[in-house]
Amino acid sequence: MTYAETLLPEFDQEMANARKVLDRLPDDKLDWRVHPKSHTIGWNAIHVADIPNWLVAVLTTPSLDIAPVGGEPYAPPKLASREEILALFDKNVATARKAIEGTRDEEVGQPWTLLQGGNPIFTMPRSTMIRSYILNHIIHHRAHLCVYLRLNDIPVPGMYGPSGDE
Repeated sequence: MTYAETLLPEFDQEMANARKVLDRLPDDKLDWRVHPKSHTIGWNAIHVADIPNWLVAVLTTPSLDIAPVGGEPYAPPKLASREEILALFDKNVATARKAIEGTRDEEVGQPWTLLQGGNPIFTMPRSTMIRSYILNHIIHHRAHLCVYLRLNDIPVPGMYGPSGDE
């Protein structure tokens, strides 16, 4: 099996689970936060919706500078509703899936670098980036959203079977 063939079933499952969580977001709670030091529900949701786009950069470029010297630093999208968040997520997932489908096995072992101001933050194989900083990162922030849903008495969808609300 190719790398893409082994990754796509997990990618599809985790993206479907993330979408179920994003679909439960109430527009009137996007500014809610569990603690003053915590991000809002909206920030976490936008982050989950945006991360699949990072996968495209990992597979199609040798590096990404989040604050290039003389250029615009990375800024998360500004979205104000569940529908906008879902639209961004769906677009990014479709684009990421195509990038995975087009990936050759020899490319996933190549190093990829995250930079800030031209300085490397880290370098690792693309396959490790996809697993750690894309999939695991989405799962991590999706879990935040599940806790936030629970704390707001919003039913949490099941991920790997039914949830306590199903």
